[in-house]
Amino acid sequence: MLLQLDNIQKRFGGVTALRAANLAVEAGEVHLLMGENGAGKSTLAKIVAGMLAPDGGEMRFRDAPVRFRNPAEAAAGGIAMVHQESLLAPHLSVAENIFLGREERLPLGWVPRREIVERARRLIAQHRFPLQAEWRVGKLSPAGKQMVEICRAIEQGSSLLIFDEPTSSLTASETQEVFRIVRELRARQVGVIYITHRLEELRAVGDRVTVLRDGETVHSGTLAELSMERLIQHMVGREVTTLYRREPATPGDEMLRVTGLTRAPLLEGISFSLRAGEIVGLAGLIGAGRTELCRALFGIDRPDAGEVRIGGKVTRIRNPRDAVRAGLALIPEDRQRTGLATGLPVAYNMTMASLGRVSHLGFLSLGSERSLTSDQARRLRLRYDGPAQLARRLSGGNQQKVVIAKWLACGARVFLFDEPTKGIDVGAKVEVFETMDELARGGAAILMVSSELAELQSVADRILVMRQGRLAGELPHGASQEEILRLAAFQEAS
Repeated sequence: MLLQLDNIQKRFGGVTALRAANLAVEAGEVHLLMGENGAGKSTLAKIVAGMLAPDGGEMRFRDAPVRFRNPAEAAAGGIAMVHQESLLAPHLSVAENIFLGREERLPLGWVPRREIVERARRLIAQHRFPLQAEWRVGKLSPAGKQMVEICRAIEQGSSLLIFDEPTSSLTASETQEVFRIVRELRARQVGVIYITHRLEELRAVGDRVTVLRDGETVHSGTLAELSMERLIQHMVGREVTTLYRREPATPGDEMLRVTGLTRAPLLEGISFSLRAGEIVGLAGLIGAGRTELCRALFGIDRPDAGEVRIGGKVTRIRNPRDAVRAGLALIPEDRQRTGLATGLPVAYNMTMASLGRVSHLGFLSLGSERSLTSDQARRLRLRYDGPAQLARRLSGGNQQKVVIAKWLACGARVFLFDEPTKGIDVGAKVEVFETMDELARGGAAILMVSSELAELQSVADRILVMRQGRLAGELPHGASQEEILRLAAFQEAS
């Protein structure tokens, strides 16, 4: 046994993050750590990596009690963490990041850069990473940055690696590369803790699984003995179907019409419409222009040509303020950076786009702000500690609900959802889909961007497919994944 955690507890003020978490990881195994957002997975991983100190319980590493005071102590003991958000120095090279803080120094404090580069080259070649030691980290893809962090962990002799949502921002080919690396680590008898929300990844890499719910371990065992339905039930504490099924609705009046929208070289001649009561899916490969389309519609990027009609009227959208006034809402792909002010309270985040509803004569009414926040929290079944809780303290799924609530408070009628379920668990996904369905049945029109084809099949009334900045075609509800991929990768619609 490499790592043993017994009855780990952790509190943040009045919130209990972990109450009775147990985990056992063997050398040479990939141990999946599962649970809904807010279940305590990241908190437990940060305790193992020395980023947080537990309030109770015992941690044993290589059969000896340990209590790391910081990540440097954990790294010296043989534990490293590959973070979902890169913690590398973007202005330094790959080689410099691999050895950052552990450089051998020459007399007078000089760093032997040539020797560092050579050592990095040997390490990269040994593990067949598609990297160059001299490349600047800031120019790497998310997958490349993760590989640098993996190189850094391997170089310092780690015997336990923690992967926190390693594939959430990766393409399919980059995901397969991460799988290869994880399997190679397992073959070298390195222990791996692998945190993911993507259920389809589990059997590709996992050996055993531990499930957390509300800060407690509710299941631990081999993955082969556990059905997907049973795993989901452990995670959410109730029976949930693996895929949300939405009954198509009869659409109403046209809410949005886009004609010839062009923004060279990313978008060319995009034309489509959205009607009240329908959810239209938007599919396409990475780089097809889906996010760029949402940004152009919302006024973040100004198009070169094209016409937008909202409610039948030509609408000039020069910036996001114009979009909000016209009744558009954007739920962005990166909610933490572009959807929320994470260092500010939930109440502020929910009301920042509708201050007129919670102010009088230019003064903010705290009572109105709290009332509006509470109403939206009940409507979306938000799990939070109150209006004053900082947005960054929420789980990913609850952060997404706050972003949606911000636009509901504005009375938006056309919603652009860009990867709305990215990085959230299966239970929260169902709640997001239910919210979208409620919006549609209330008369809103929704454009939903998703890389998860099964989600589009289950939720969308029809599916638009983009390829290389153009609309390749439209498919009806019930279209197969093969049909979607054929349009996305190979051919135009006939």
